[in-house]
Amino acid sequence: MAKLVSKTYGEALYEVAAEAGKTSELMEEIRCVREILASNPQFDELMGHPGIPKQEKLQVVDSVFKGRVSDELTGLLEIVVSKERYKDLPVIFTYFTDRVKEEQRIGMAYVTTAVELDAGQKNAVRDKLLKTSGYVSMEMHYEVDTSIIGGMIIRIGDRVVDSSVRTKLDGLKKQLLQIQLG
Repeated sequence: MAKLVSKTYGEALYEVAAEAGKTSELMEEIRCVREILASNPQFDELMGHPGIPKQEKLQVVDSVFKGRVSDELTGLLEIVVSKERYKDLPVIFTYFTDRVKEEQRIGMAYVTTAVELDAGQKNAVRDKLLKTSGYVSMEMHYEVDTSIIGGMIIRIGDRVVDSSVRTKLDGLKKQLLQIQLG
């Protein structure tokens, strides 16, 4: 359900921003708003409180954001609050940001290895991904997971390349279990 909400609102915001030629500016505003909201958890409590009328929440949104962020972002915040979807704001922001990055051909890669990679290895992985993916730049996120034993797992969007030793051993185990002894 959250995925449908994020796509609906995030895509609407993207279309408005693209039409106005403001996708990059709006992405920067969203980054700033995320930081502000993260540093003020009381605001989330206020917006999520069931005892506060919707109209008062809308007035708070207007007093806090109107004139400080773009009309497009203020409008989104007002709609989200009026439709009682404030709790979905982080996934809406993520959808919008991912959509803008896709438009700008900025990839996001999640790389899992069994050991920490040094800077040279990280650069080599990034360069290889840029060469094979068609992106002009790549945001890299590295994670160490010793349970994969060796190799690496790379995820870009919904594509996954798993060359970990654990996966290869699991595949070999399945093949061996399928062998019928005579």
